[in-house]
Amino acid sequence: MPTDSLAPDEAQLERLRQMEASIESLNARIARLAIALGVSLANDNDVAGLMSEHHAPTAVHERRVTSGHAEAAHASTSPEHRAAHQREELRGLLVMRYGVEKRYVDDTGVTVTRQIMVQAEQQLERRGFKPGVDGINLARLFGQS
Repeated sequence: MPTDSLAPDEAQLERLRQMEASIESLNARIARLAIALGVSLANDNDVAGLMSEHHAPTAVHERRVTSGHAEAAHASTSPEHRAAHQREELRGLLVMRYGVEKRYVDDTGVTVTRQIMVQAEQQLERRGFKPGVDGINLARLFGQS
């Protein structure tokens, strides 16, 4: 929906809805990855431990494989390889979320960002996610729940 034709208040409300939907989507992906990997993001130590993991860069493999290279291709799709990619994605998404949160605070202020984050978390809980599974601790972020 283009916001150019909306009144200023309507455009601002639409922008806030988009921000909430964006952070909710990001949090849901983070939660799904954490659940799939069996990674806890319940506290600062868990998140710090995940973020401090060091992995060798994974090589990008050509999808087209000749029969002679089938064994090497199979190794690149092993469960361990997929899990390593998912852990890397999870760390990247956490970093991205921190950047988004900072941008929201810079753009809208702490109060509005808090409201966006609370509403996004409530929506995730309504969808069946346990509180904090995505690493969001509203008390830690804003000094209260």
